[in-house]
Amino acid sequence: MLLIPAIDLKDGKCVRLKQGDMNDSTTFGEDPAAMARRWLDAGARRLHLVDLNGAFAGKPVNEAAIKAIIKEVGDEIPVQLGGGIRDLDTIERYLDDGLSYVIIGTAAVKNPGFLKDACSAFGGHIIVGLDAKDGKVATDGWSKLSGHEVVDLAKKFEDYGVEGVIYTDIGRDGMLSGINIEATVKLAQALTVPVIASGGLSNLADIEQLCAVEGEGVEGVICGRAIYSGDLDFALAQKRADDLNGGL
Repeated sequence: MLLIPAIDLKDGKCVRLKQGDMNDSTTFGEDPAAMARRWLDAGARRLHLVDLNGAFAGKPVNEAAIKAIIKEVGDEIPVQLGGGIRDLDTIERYLDDGLSYVIIGTAAVKNPGFLKDACSAFGGHIIVGLDAKDGKVATDGWSKLSGHEVVDLAKKFEDYGVEGVIYTDIGRDGMLSGINIEATVKLAQALTVPVIASGGLSNLADIEQLCAVEGEGVEGVICGRAIYSGDLDFALAQKRADDLNGGL
């Protein structure tokens, strides 16, 4: 089970939002590269970056901070990024900078042809991010609910050749209310590509529950507010996950 620390970037700083609300943010660090080093030293095997300004602007905004993180991490672990990625040129630039995976969210839902082109041009590097509430997919920084069912869209995108799916229950994100295990497993069972859980991780019990369903196709979990607030000790949690699954 991959525990993936999230570094959410707003105005060049590391923040956490509650339920995707840009006006309800808490700053956890002024230096994104130093934050990346902190999680790397704690045993992280992948990092999850979000350009929050970019997600709302529809174009990259925190590129300087992202480059600083990539430079800090080097080729030690993979780095994935979502937020404001709407064209192939942006994907190419980020991959050239050293990103391992690009996450396409809103653009995948609104323009499936773009996702298909991205998978074709950059096979092995594209992850789709599906944010949902009550089983329906949300877009535009979670500000709009679409009529699409998560499972139906995910199956379609799997056929395009995505590497995996990040599934976020936006009703729980940043609320420390627990992962929506049932919905995550339902999605994972419907797909052959791995699913990464996101939204609501709060404590070690959540990690243990996720480890129990790893065999269903749940590969990892995004760790956000809980590892910044101290509710979850990242290094201990990753060790517990490794122990439960018989080591690495």
